[in-house]
Amino acid sequence: MIAPRQLARPPARADARRNYEALVAAAEEVFVTEGPDAPLDLIARGGAGVGNATLSRHFPTRRDLLEVVCVGEVETLCELAERLCAEPNPREALITWIRAYIDHVSAHRGLGSAPNTGTQEDDTLVAVCQAAVTEAGGTLLEAAVRTGGVRGDLRIPDLLALVGALATASESGDEERPERLLQLVIEGIGG
Repeated sequence: MIAPRQLARPPARADARRNYEALVAAAEEVFVTEGPDAPLDLIARGGAGVGNATLSRHFPTRRDLLEVVCVGEVETLCELAERLCAEPNPREALITWIRAYIDHVSAHRGLGSAPNTGTQEDDTLVAVCQAAVTEAGGTLLEAAVRTGGVRGDLRIPDLLALVGALATASESGDEERPERLLQLVIEGIGG
């Protein structure tokens, strides 16, 4: 299986890499606040402090930039899961990761679906990212099931679908609602 990080290829030269990283960091911030259709000039000049030509050299299309941002976010979730595997309480590790997943989905509304255009290239991106998140969460879920911390009949795709839906509950304006719903999920998955 392809790892998400294989989809993003930062430049080798140090100066080019600095610009690349500044553009990615700016894009992450701007896409979260403004959405995936945010003006690219806002990312280049406003966020990264580089010209539009530098942005175009690194990311010829908006899709290229969206891909790198999505891959980076998925890698962050996967790295968190990896670190949490070392935690002594697998149930708490899973719950911590679920919270991070909810925060990720809430903060990146619209970004995750932006590359989902139906093209072969985008289908591959979406499949690779979904597989990586499923594997990362599945590892935590399996550990929690083994120790009796959660129900044995849980499946990670179902859990991800449920908590992904929870993330959209934050749109209601009731800031406490997502936490109340998460508590219901936590009680429901208990072992």
